Parts: sequence; structure tokens; C-alpha cells
Amino acid sequence: MFKLIFSALGLAVAFGVFFMYTQPTYQTVQAKKAEIAQYDEALDRAAELQQLKQSLLSRYNAFNPADLARLQKLLPDHVDNVRLVLDLDNLAGAHGMALQNVLISNPASETGDNSVVGAIGAARQKFDSLTLQFSTVATYPVFVQFLENLESSLRIVDLVSLSLQPEDADDTGEPLYSFDITIRTYWLK
Repeated sequence: MFKLIFSALGLAVAFGVFFMYTQPTYQTVQAKKAEIAQYDEALDRAAELQQLKQSLLSRYNAFNPADLARLQKLLPDHVDNVRLVLDLDNLAGAHGMALQNVLISNPASETGDNSVVGAIGAARQKFDSLTLQFSTVATYPVFVQFLENLESSLRIVDLVSLSLQPEDADDTGEPLYSFDITIRTYWLK
């Protein structure tokens, strides 16, 4: 009889230890294994992303630096008002013209245009624009050459408006004109 009570008591203690300690500890270990598996998966994905990054970086480094500089000039990732005005002034100076009365408008993203059209269209664009106004004095053929060079330059510009007023003739007797020009240029946001 003593053996039977001792066996029943031992069995009850074993079930108690199993349900009170072993099973919760086992479930905790299983939860930790699942968490470790998630971390391992995240590490694997991080390793894949690192490998992709290295692959893309090696492809980027394979590009010719001169081509990258030309691409940056074509569509820059920031607005550089001073560089733009200097480039236009150098282009005009090559034709014996000088830029006068240069006015730069604020980009639409900085002016806080909260109209319905601005609110709908502005968030979808991956680029922004800047309007630049200036005036210059030149003969018509020289101005046409300036516009052709501006058109063939790497910087993307749109001619928004152009007006001309007659001026006095130059030393050769060819008539001079005062040109008021408005252009728009773009950059990536």
C-alpha cells in the first residue's frame, strides 16, 4: 500500500513539475527559437541587401565620371541659383552679351502654393522648377547664336517668354535689341 501511495505521489509531483515548470519553459524556448529564426531571416535579408548594394555600387563606379558630371548638370538633385546664373553669364559673355536685371523666382515647393491645383499636382512630381528672368542687349544674329547655344547646353531649360525692344545701332551700324527673357529650369527633389 505504501508503494502505491508513494507511486501516486511521485506521479502527481512529476505532473506538477511538468505542467508548472517544464511546459512553460519549453514554450518559452520555442518562442525564443521562433524569434531567433526571425532574426536569422532578417540577417539573411540584410546580407542580400548588402550584396545588392555592393553590386549596384560596383555598377555605379563603372560609369565614367565625366558622364556622371554631365548627367548631374543635365538634371541636378538640388537648385544652385548662383551656378545657373554664372553658367548663363558665361554663355552670354562668349557672345559679347551681358546679363542684366536678373530675377530668380522661388520654387513652387518653397512658396507654399496651397491652391487646389498645387496641392494635387505638387506631391506627385519628382522634380521642381525655378524661373529666371534677365535682360540683355545684342544684335539679332548674336542673340540667335546665344539661344542656339542655350538650347544645345546640357542644362534643361524652357523658354517661357521672350520680348524685344529696339535700341540704338552698334558701331557696325547693325541694329541692337533689348531682349527680356524668362526661362525655367528643373532639378530633382
